[in-house]
Amino acid sequence: MNRAAFAGLSPAAKLLVINQFGINVGFYMLMPFLAAYLSGNLGYGAAVVGLVLGVRNLSQQGMFLLGGTAADRLGCRPMIIVGCALRVVSFGLFAAFTSLPGVFAAAILTGLAGALFNPAVRTYLMHEAGERRAEVFAVFNVFQHAGTLVGPLLGAVLLAVDFRLIALVACAAFAALTVAQLCVLPHRAVEAQRQSVLGSWREVVSNRRFLGFTLSLSAYFALYNQLYLMLPLEAQRVSGAAWSIALVFGVSTVIGVFGQVRITEWCRRRWSSGRSIVLGLLCMGGSFLPVLLAAPALPELLPWEGPAGVVLAFAPVVVSVVLFTVGQAMTNPFAMELLPEIGSERLAGTYYGFYYLVSSLVAAGVSWLAGALLEAFPEPGARWLPWAALLLVGLAGSAGTWVLERRGALGRAPETAVA
Repeated sequence: MNRAAFAGLSPAAKLLVINQFGINVGFYMLMPFLAAYLSGNLGYGAAVVGLVLGVRNLSQQGMFLLGGTAADRLGCRPMIIVGCALRVVSFGLFAAFTSLPGVFAAAILTGLAGALFNPAVRTYLMHEAGERRAEVFAVFNVFQHAGTLVGPLLGAVLLAVDFRLIALVACAAFAALTVAQLCVLPHRAVEAQRQSVLGSWREVVSNRRFLGFTLSLSAYFALYNQLYLMLPLEAQRVSGAAWSIALVFGVSTVIGVFGQVRITEWCRRRWSSGRSIVLGLLCMGGSFLPVLLAAPALPELLPWEGPAGVVLAFAPVVVSVVLFTVGQAMTNPFAMELLPEIGSERLAGTYYGFYYLVSSLVAAGVSWLAGALLEAFPEPGARWLPWAALLLVGLAGSAGTWVLERRGALGRAPETAVA
């Protein structure tokens, strides 16, 4: 990471990006190992495990809009603190309870915590960033990536002792973050809202260009989820080794940590924010071309055994991950910059919350579609189908953003006057 980029942040922004590193360390320390713990240690069936994970996702995704609205009306700082404090409670429940009601309570509170602090953190950071929003969100992404790398590694070490130790350490990490925010994170004045909660929601859903941007940009989250679904599955299929999944995340994280700020600066010098998103989504969608072309042919291309065959089979996945992460780095900071400008800085939390809610629903649908195509057409010759669907999602998102850019719809919106 460019140290000068971090040094240029305000003290509050520095605390927020370090806070995000801690949040990702605590979260990814526990969540990747939860399914194995529930099924292996506690003996719950696959359906129950899937239900627990689904409830956690639903409690977070379904509450994003409420969390963002609360940030606008009660303040970002209280929502960040309450969200981290809820993570202390929820991860403590994972350590204390093995019964199904206790596990469900922990899962629900974990999701609710994320719904409270995710829009609030981004809204606070948006206000702190001033005119350098894309650059500040680029630094934010670097710390996110670093936390995503450190968390599972630390969790794997602790898992050798006991899963409950992971939960307790994660609980302690969130407790430390909560105290740090209470002591250090500055208060920000809460702008008085000129309309009711329902009125602010009505403003969001009646903002046609924001809805168009949200639908186009939802392709980003739909594709981003494939870093945790389709790409790891393909990596393990072609290599036959569990280490390949770690390599997928490792390649993505290294690019994110060391390349994010440079990629954002490079895009800033050449293109507008909207054009950077157009090309970033195009790159994310196009990243699936190597595996689309290689997947059906791999059984015929690998008559050899040993390292040479594994390297040849794994190369398309690595190329896809590299292109995917570059596209992600091109897209996200500028998307975070434009969302409140297309929407409203006065209701930035509500707009962020609505965007995350819609994107989560679209991402769930696209992930289901990719998985369904993979299961419905298992024969080698049809392995290109899921990747073609993901390519089309990226092209659709890129095309939608391009249309908005051409129509001049990605500039700053005038604030709506409300009687």
